[in-house]
Amino acid sequence: MRTLIDKYSQHVYHVAYSVLRNDQEAQDAAQEAFIQMYKSLPDYRSEGFKTWLTRIAFHKAIDAKRKLGRRTVEDLGGEEKIINMPGRDEDVLTRLVREERQDKLRERINQLPAQHRDIITAYYLSEKNYEQIASDAQVAVKTVESRLYRARQWIRKHWKEDEWRE
Repeated sequence: MRTLIDKYSQHVYHVAYSVLRNDQEAQDAAQEAFIQMYKSLPDYRSEGFKTWLTRIAFHKAIDAKRKLGRRTVEDLGGEEKIINMPGRDEDVLTRLVREERQDKLRERINQLPAQHRDIITAYYLSEKNYEQIASDAQVAVKTVESRLYRARQWIRKHWKEDEWRE
């Protein structure tokens, strides 16, 4: 447990802080996230630990934000209503999940044989079209098409589907 906290504490804090924008509240939410993680470990389904932990931290931060909102209404004597609408907070979780998937994909792509890695990187990560890749590599467009085809075939053959579909 200590190893997990050491490894992910900064990440969990940053997720909480991105929602709460308050150091102390973010620290409290991060602590709550680790407590929840510990309680939920038996239910963990090997779905990407960092993503799973990010979701827990995000939800704990949202809960803390809602509590702060209720506390603010109570402080005002209930005369004014404060409505907590999910806004860009939802975008934070989506962005974190997307970034983690991209990191995993880059890691997997770096393990490809060089000829496949170069074409996959150029086409998918650098988002170059066939003509741009052909110009950069000084080859025909048909060569780029066949290299990309062979790289995709290699991936299909050597990676489990759930590894490259995420």
